Amino acid sequence: MKNLSQMMKQAQEMQTKMAQMQEKLGEIEVSGQSGAGMVTATLNGKGEMRGLKIDKSLVDPEDVEVLEDLVVAAVNDAKGKVEAQVQEETQRVMGGLKLPPGMKLPF
Repeated sequence: MKNLSQMMKQAQEMQTKMAQMQEKLGEIEVSGQSGAGMVTATLNGKGEMRGLKIDKSLVDPEDVEVLEDLVVAAVNDAKGKVEAQVQEETQRVMGGLKLPPGMKLPF
């Protein structure tokens, strides 16, 4: 029974650490870019978009598709960076314990 009690205590500690990490992730901001920095998207650690900057030279009513593609690329770049940072933070909180492939925290 002592082992079960110890496991429960560790689980509670892990839950507390994960809650703290969730809060911290809301404060982190990561930017992704495309078009040699002409489009920049900023997301927080929870994957929520916080900002979008577009160089004025890209705004062409006759060629909206290029701008759309660059926005998508910048957001995807930022999302990849957020995921890497979340994974790094999760491993730090979990003491290096690796998650099974395909399992992502916190979202």
